[in-house]
Amino acid sequence: MIARLARTTHVVSAFWVLVLAAIIFVDVMGRYLFSQPLLGATEIIANSVVSITFLQLPLAIYQGGMIRSTLLYDAVSERTQRVLRTLACVLGLAFFIGTAFSAWGPALEALAVSEYEGEGALRVPTYPVRFLVVATSIFAAWVYAHLLYGDWTGRSSPGPGPTPEAGQRPATSQRLESGQGPETDQQREASRPVP
Repeated sequence: MIARLARTTHVVSAFWVLVLAAIIFVDVMGRYLFSQPLLGATEIIANSVVSITFLQLPLAIYQGGMIRSTLLYDAVSERTQRVLRTLACVLGLAFFIGTAFSAWGPALEALAVSEYEGEGALRVPTYPVRFLVVATSIFAAWVYAHLLYGDWTGRSSPGPGPTPEAGQRPATSQRLESGQGPETDQQREASRPVP
Protein backbone atom coordinates (compact mmCIF):
# COMPACT_ATOMS: atom_id res chain seq x y z
CA MET A 1 0.00 0.00 0.00
CA ILE A 2 2.81 2.42 0.86
CA ALA A 3 4.57 1.71 -2.43
CA ARG A 4 1.40 2.23 -4.45
CA LEU A 5 0.60 5.51 -2.69
CA ALA A 6 4.21 6.73 -3.05
CA ARG A 7 4.16 5.92 -6.77
CA THR A 8 0.81 7.69 -7.14
CA THR A 9 2.14 10.88 -5.55
CA HIS A 10 5.16 10.63 -7.84
CA VAL A 11 2.95 10.29 -10.94
CA VAL A 12 0.88 13.28 -9.82
CA SER A 13 4.07 15.31 -9.45
CA ALA A 14 5.23 14.21 -12.92
CA PHE A 15 1.99 15.41 -14.50
CA TRP A 16 2.29 18.61 -12.50
CA VAL A 17 5.76 19.15 -14.02
CA LEU A 18 4.25 18.78 -17.51
CA VAL A 19 1.56 21.35 -16.69
CA LEU A 20 4.21 23.64 -15.26
CA ALA A 21 6.28 23.29 -18.44
CA ALA A 22 3.24 24.29 -20.50
CA ILE A 23 2.64 27.32 -18.28
CA ILE A 24 6.28 28.39 -18.61
CA PHE A 25 6.13 27.90 -22.39
CA VAL A 26 2.97 29.99 -22.73
CA ASP A 27 4.43 32.67 -20.45
CA VAL A 28 7.70 32.90 -22.40
CA MET A 29 5.99 32.88 -25.80
CA GLY A 30 3.51 35.51 -24.61
CA ARG A 31 6.34 37.74 -23.44
CA TYR A 32 8.35 37.22 -26.62
CA LEU A 33 5.62 37.37 -29.27
CA PHE A 34 3.00 39.65 -27.73
CA SER A 35 4.87 41.47 -24.94
CA GLN A 36 2.19 40.09 -22.63
CA PRO A 37 3.17 37.55 -19.94
CA LEU A 38 0.75 34.94 -18.67
CA LEU A 39 -0.93 36.46 -15.64
CA GLY A 40 -0.12 34.62 -12.42
CA ALA A 41 2.57 32.41 -13.97
CA THR A 42 5.19 33.50 -11.45
CA GLU A 43 2.95 32.71 -8.48
CA ILE A 44 1.83 29.36 -9.90
CA ILE A 45 5.43 28.36 -10.59
CA ALA A 46 6.63 29.41 -7.11
CA ASN A 47 3.93 27.34 -5.40
CA SER A 48 4.34 24.41 -7.78
CA VAL A 49 8.05 23.90 -7.13
CA VAL A 50 7.42 23.31 -3.42
CA SER A 51 4.48 21.01 -4.16
CA ILE A 52 6.35 18.93 -6.73
CA THR A 53 9.32 18.50 -4.41
CA PHE A 54 7.24 17.28 -1.50
CA LEU A 55 5.16 14.96 -3.70
CA GLN A 56 8.33 13.21 -4.90
CA LEU A 57 9.89 12.70 -1.45
CA PRO A 58 7.96 9.59 -0.28
CA LEU A 59 8.94 7.47 -3.29
CA ALA A 60 12.56 8.62 -3.10
CA ILE A 61 12.67 7.61 0.56
CA TYR A 62 10.88 4.30 -0.06
CA GLN A 63 13.23 3.28 -2.85
CA GLY A 64 16.37 4.29 -0.95
CA GLY A 65 17.05 7.23 -3.23
CA MET A 66 18.14 9.66 -0.54
CA ILE A 67 21.79 10.72 -0.75
CA ARG A 68 24.20 8.99 1.60
CA SER A 69 27.91 8.38 1.85
CA THR A 70 29.01 4.76 1.89
CA LEU A 71 32.60 5.40 2.99
CA LEU A 72 31.88 4.62 6.65
CA TYR A 73 28.89 2.38 5.95
CA ASP A 74 30.89 -0.12 3.87
CA ALA A 75 33.68 -0.31 6.44
CA VAL A 76 31.55 -1.47 9.37
CA SER A 77 29.87 -4.75 10.29
CA GLU A 78 26.32 -5.76 9.28
CA ARG A 79 25.08 -5.02 12.80
CA THR A 80 26.59 -1.53 12.76
CA GLN A 81 25.10 -0.94 9.31
CA ARG A 82 21.68 -1.74 10.74
CA VAL A 83 22.31 0.76 13.55
CA LEU A 84 23.29 3.41 10.99
CA ARG A 85 20.15 2.68 8.93
CA THR A 86 18.10 2.92 12.12
CA LEU A 87 19.69 6.26 12.98
CA ALA A 88 18.97 7.56 9.47
CA CYS A 89 15.33 6.41 9.69
CA VAL A 90 14.85 7.92 13.16
CA LEU A 91 16.36 11.24 12.05
CA GLY A 92 14.22 11.25 8.89
CA LEU A 93 11.13 10.39 10.91
CA ALA A 94 11.85 13.19 13.40
CA PHE A 95 12.58 15.69 10.62
CA PHE A 96 9.34 15.06 8.75
CA ILE A 97 7.21 14.98 11.90
CA GLY A 98 8.82 18.31 12.84
CA THR A 99 8.13 19.67 9.36
CA ALA A 100 4.47 18.61 9.56
CA PHE A 101 4.02 20.19 12.99
CA SER A 102 5.75 23.42 12.00
CA ALA A 103 3.72 23.72 8.77
CA TRP A 104 0.34 22.97 10.40
CA GLY A 105 -0.09 26.38 12.10
CA PRO A 106 0.77 28.45 9.02
CA ALA A 107 -1.52 26.24 6.89
CA LEU A 108 -4.47 26.86 9.22
CA GLU A 109 -3.67 30.57 9.32
CA ALA A 110 -3.40 30.76 5.51
CA LEU A 111 -6.83 29.11 5.26
CA ALA A 112 -8.38 31.37 7.91
CA VAL A 113 -7.16 34.64 6.38
CA SER A 114 -7.46 33.49 2.75
CA GLU A 115 -3.77 34.11 2.14
CA TYR A 116 -2.83 34.39 -1.51
CA GLU A 117 0.09 35.32 -3.73
CA GLY A 118 -0.17 37.67 -6.65
CA GLU A 119 -1.92 40.90 -7.41
CA GLY A 120 -4.37 41.88 -10.08
CA ALA A 121 -6.16 39.42 -12.33
CA LEU A 122 -4.95 36.17 -10.74
CA ARG A 123 -4.56 35.47 -7.07
CA VAL A 124 -3.15 32.07 -6.15
CA PRO A 125 -4.22 30.78 -2.70
CA THR A 126 -1.34 29.45 -0.61
CA TYR A 127 -3.24 27.16 1.77
CA PRO A 128 -3.44 24.16 -0.63
CA VAL A 129 0.35 24.07 -0.90
CA ARG A 130 0.76 24.51 2.85
CA PHE A 131 -1.61 21.60 3.57
CA LEU A 132 0.14 19.53 0.91
CA VAL A 133 3.44 20.06 2.74
CA VAL A 134 1.81 18.85 5.96
CA ALA A 135 0.26 15.79 4.31
CA THR A 136 3.36 14.73 2.40
CA SER A 137 5.56 15.27 5.46
CA ILE A 138 3.32 12.94 7.47
CA PHE A 139 3.45 10.42 4.63
CA ALA A 140 7.27 10.68 4.41
CA ALA A 141 7.48 10.08 8.18
CA TRP A 142 5.22 7.05 7.74
CA VAL A 143 7.53 5.71 5.02
CA TYR A 144 10.54 6.09 7.34
CA ALA A 145 8.65 4.29 10.13
CA HIS A 146 7.73 1.51 7.69
CA LEU A 147 11.35 1.13 6.58
CA LEU A 148 12.54 1.08 10.18
CA TYR A 149 10.01 -1.60 11.12
CA GLY A 150 10.86 -3.64 8.03
CA ASP A 151 14.59 -3.46 8.71
CA TRP A 152 14.28 -4.72 12.28
CA THR A 153 11.69 -7.41 11.58
CA GLY A 154 13.26 -8.66 8.36
CA ARG A 155 10.15 -7.72 6.40
CA SER A 156 11.75 -5.29 4.01
CA SER A 157 9.42 -3.99 1.38
CA PRO A 158 10.34 -4.88 -2.15
CA GLY A 159 11.35 -2.03 -4.37
CA PRO A 160 10.67 -2.07 -8.07
CA GLY A 161 10.56 -5.50 -9.62
CA PRO A 162 9.13 -8.90 -8.73
CA THR A 163 8.31 -9.92 -5.17
CA PRO A 164 11.03 -12.14 -3.63
CA GLU A 165 10.48 -15.71 -2.52
CA ALA A 166 9.44 -16.25 1.11
CA GLY A 167 12.32 -15.62 3.48
CA GLN A 168 14.50 -14.06 0.79
CA ARG A 169 15.52 -10.39 1.05
CA PRO A 170 14.50 -8.28 -1.95
CA ALA A 171 17.30 -7.59 -4.42
CA THR A 172 16.78 -3.84 -4.03
CA SER A 173 17.25 -4.07 -0.25
CA GLN A 174 20.32 -6.28 -0.69
CA ARG A 175 21.83 -3.80 -3.15
CA LEU A 176 21.08 -0.85 -0.88
CA GLU A 177 22.48 -2.62 2.18
CA SER A 178 25.66 -3.54 0.31
CA GLY A 179 26.11 0.11 -0.64
CA GLN A 180 25.64 -0.49 -4.36
CA GLY A 181 22.63 1.81 -4.58
CA PRO A 182 19.46 1.28 -6.56
CA GLU A 183 19.74 -0.62 -9.81
CA THR A 184 19.66 1.57 -12.91
CA ASP A 185 17.48 0.93 -15.95
CA GLN A 186 20.58 0.03 -17.96
CA GLN A 187 21.65 -2.55 -15.37
CA ARG A 188 18.16 -4.09 -15.32
CA GLU A 189 18.08 -4.21 -19.11
CA ALA A 190 21.53 -5.83 -19.28
CA SER A 191 20.56 -8.50 -16.72
CA ARG A 192 17.37 -9.58 -18.56
CA PRO A 193 17.58 -12.88 -20.40
CA VAL A 194 17.51 -12.59 -24.19
CA PRO A 195 14.55 -14.50 -25.73
